[in-house]
Amino acid sequence: MTTVRTRIAPSPTGDPHVGTAYIALFNLCFARQHGGEFILRIEDTDQLRSTRESEQQIYDALRWLGIEWSEGPDVGGPHGPYRQSERGHIYQKYSDELVEKGHAFHCFCSAERLDKVRAEQMEAKQTPRYDGHCMHLAGDEVQRRLAAGEPNVVRMKVPTEGVCVVPDMLRGEVEIPWDRMDMQVLMKTDGLPTYFLANVVDDHLMGITHVLRGEEWLPSAPKLILLYDYFGWDKPQLCYMPLLRNPDKSKLSKRKNPTSITFYERMGFLPQAMLNYLGRMGWSMPDEREKFSLDEMVEHFDIQRVSLGGPIFDLEKLSWLNGQWMRELSVEEFAAGAQKWAFNSDYLMQIAPHVQGRVETFSEIAPLASFFFAGGVSPDPKLFEHKKLSADQVREVMQLILWKLEALRQWEKDKITGCIQAVVEHLQLKLRDAMPLMFAAVTGQASSVSVLDAMQILGPDLTRFRLRQAIELLGGVSKKENKEWEKQLASIA
Repeated sequence: MTTVRTRIAPSPTGDPHVGTAYIALFNLCFARQHGGEFILRIEDTDQLRSTRESEQQIYDALRWLGIEWSEGPDVGGPHGPYRQSERGHIYQKYSDELVEKGHAFHCFCSAERLDKVRAEQMEAKQTPRYDGHCMHLAGDEVQRRLAAGEPNVVRMKVPTEGVCVVPDMLRGEVEIPWDRMDMQVLMKTDGLPTYFLANVVDDHLMGITHVLRGEEWLPSAPKLILLYDYFGWDKPQLCYMPLLRNPDKSKLSKRKNPTSITFYERMGFLPQAMLNYLGRMGWSMPDEREKFSLDEMVEHFDIQRVSLGGPIFDLEKLSWLNGQWMRELSVEEFAAGAQKWAFNSDYLMQIAPHVQGRVETFSEIAPLASFFFAGGVSPDPKLFEHKKLSADQVREVMQLILWKLEALRQWEKDKITGCIQAVVEHLQLKLRDAMPLMFAAVTGQASSVSVLDAMQILGPDLTRFRLRQAIELLGGVSKKENKEWEKQLASIA
């Protein structure tokens, strides 16, 4: 009997996302329920955005939740390497095989030509897709251009007529017309694979039997199925999980809901409550109880109990559930949890040097440094009134700084300062014009310790959360402003 093997394959390109944890949890439960293996693979073929810092954050966040894997980059295993960036030679071999079999071809089209073709297709109200320009090049011409070192990608051939039947464990057979499929790029000009080739090759070589992934990937499933057919490999069973939603039913996004797992850890949520809540996303226990442990979820797990309605990720409901877990702790466990969360010596030692020179008695510590032990803060809107900037300019400065900080992977004081400096210089302002705004948003106070030091100590999740809160307090950002300011962002060094 084949051992069930599932996997999670996150990209280390940002904060560890609750959606990643949600999919990881269901893959873990499915594997354990069938006595199988759950593995972790890192999809780091996006060399510009992938970082080892983000990778480590993924490990830390999943382990904080209690999600463990039997194989992965950090624990090894018989099917390594488990980072896609270290498997380039493997993908090249299989890409060459597809070209040799006539299932794929080298494409030499420039970005300019592709943009022009897509613009013309959209103008003609056609589905934008590759027009097959390089598909019928003569073999000797292809070899000549390759020998000359001409930049190229490898594209897969796809049918233009008929439908692909996608067998989905939750929906049954889903029919998707082939004319919706583009001739997918499999190997990029940098010699690294795209998601499609890498996933199929890795899942096959790593013996993955079941793939549980987000439903946003369902429309592109025919390309994956076609690749398995081209290689002559058995396909894994596919399961497309419903997407997490904001309370307004839109796709979960950090603009409307904190999406970083680390944010919830820093806010003081219990990992077992967070995991419990993710387990309730579109799934329920047979007896409908709301509070359950990971072991209980595994024991009663049945993938057919997943509901296809988009599960709502509601911070209020999570907070309620967390309260249920907290009240079941012993007083000793509660005190130990609080101490581990923010009253531990490592955290206090970061804060103490900045507070010591500003107090005359220990009783002054709490009023001065209380924001270090809070999730959100409640600044007075008057703190954002500025002598030099209008109310709209204040929001613009803060939003641009927030976006720069969201892209920052190394959370260090000089790099935080660099983000703020880049924005103020672009807007032809001084650092002193922006710092009072940061101070009010981050500390919620009129005076306290250095805000840059505070931002470094608080970490990226709480800092960004408080900036978002402050921007909302001041009226938020309209769609028009969002569009205009994003253009500004693109031109900030």
